[in-house]
Amino acid sequence: MNEGEVAVDEKVPTDLTSVSASASSVTADELRAQIKPLSTNGFVRFFQNIYRKWPGVWYGFCDKHPKLSDLIYKVVFFFVFSMGVTVWQYIVMAVVPLGLPKTEAVGWPMIPLAAAGGRSFIIFGDEQGWAMFICFEIAVFTAQCINFPLQRNITYRSHGNPYFQAMWYFIGWVLVSVATNALWGVANAFLLHWNVPELVIGLAKTVLTGGVSMVVFFFIFMIIFPDNNAVAKRAKKKYDNLVAKNASQEKIEKAKVAYETAQDKADKSNADKEYAKAKSQASGKAMRYFAAVDRIEKAKSDEEKSTLNEKAEKAFNEAVEAVNVKNEKEAVYNRVFGLT
Repeated sequence: MNEGEVAVDEKVPTDLTSVSASASSVTADELRAQIKPLSTNGFVRFFQNIYRKWPGVWYGFCDKHPKLSDLIYKVVFFFVFSMGVTVWQYIVMAVVPLGLPKTEAVGWPMIPLAAAGGRSFIIFGDEQGWAMFICFEIAVFTAQCINFPLQRNITYRSHGNPYFQAMWYFIGWVLVSVATNALWGVANAFLLHWNVPELVIGLAKTVLTGGVSMVVFFFIFMIIFPDNNAVAKRAKKKYDNLVAKNASQEKIEKAKVAYETAQDKADKSNADKEYAKAKSQASGKAMRYFAAVDRIEKAKSDEEKSTLNEKAEKAFNEAVEAVNVKNEKEAVYNRVFGLT
């Protein structure tokens, strides 16, 4: 192979084998390796093909509107995961109680509501007995055990202390549970008084308590999973101010450690995000290149082939550039996380 030429797999037409990327040794085979194989399941493959069209559009939007795109990303994933665990809660509440005995109302504070036919307002307990209350708490608790790692690792990409965050999440869950139980204590009394079917009551309980919890937890997450770059910026400003004011060495050293810790978390968060973005873009650009190659094979005239060859060359160079960026981001990721 002559210098400057790039090897391509045998599927690429002969007149495209001279396609090159300035000073790059990336080959078409290496480009193909960037693409995750499609599933053999036709149903899954259909949605994979739809999804693959979006990363380029999304990341282009991210580059133009970084703050808005970050908010949209968090809101969407937060909503999807929250709704997912809400469905889990409903399944538990709909299935498990079928095998539980219904007993008389038990709990605290057991305040009769005249407007609800004498049914009791209960925070800890249930009009249908302790078994129903315990079932509900199990459903909610297991849902949060699923929700916490998903929100932490995917939605907010947090690299803070997981035990500290889990502790505050648990405290928040307890407080939110007390509030939603109190709200449900009123609603449940009226639903039972109106003889609403049990499955509908379970759905209402899931939507009411889960919906309120979802809104409250969105703000709780913003506290326990703060924006690492903003935290690092504030820590740096505090450190610089102490240095400028000639504060005591003890205060300066303490502020310096806080700043370095915050910056390390920010670096990890940024490296994680940028590497994920680069991998997706490299895959998208590679798919665009091979799509161009497929169109060349189907071309019916030399003129059409010539036009498509130009597009394929451009797509190839863009793909090579994306792979090089991915490699750079991977190197940064490995360095920041101590993998090299």
